[in-house]
Amino acid sequence: MPSIEIDFDVFKEITRLRETEHMTPNDVLRDLFKLKPKQNRNISDVLVGKSWVVKEVSFPHGTEFSATYKGQEFKAIVDDGALLLKGKRFYSPSSAAVSITGNSVNGWVFWKCKLPGKQSWDIIEKYRNQ
Repeated sequence: MPSIEIDFDVFKEITRLRETEHMTPNDVLRDLFKLKPKQNRNISDVLVGKSWVVKEVSFPHGTEFSATYKGQEFKAIVDDGALLLKGKRFYSPSSAAVSITGNSVNGWVFWKCKLPGKQSWDIIEKYRNQ
């Protein structure tokens, strides 16, 4: 595997740009260069950890969440029993949404998710109504 040397300021910036703690420096650079994410992770690598259970709906560890607010996309991930957004853990979709908007928001219609191993994104309210 090739390696590159970077100075500490570059390392700090790459670390700051990580959207989740599961995002590697390589993932950050692929995103900056607008390259497609590598799909070489095994589903078993993602499914280690507790699911996030909200209102009797269970989102498996590793479930990706996404929302767009005022033209900006926000990404979060289910991490060991909570929704991890910008390094902070949330226990309801609405509290995570409020942290973005600053207003009262129904998180069940604000967020969409992609379950581990799936290709499609769904509004999370779909799972609440099943």
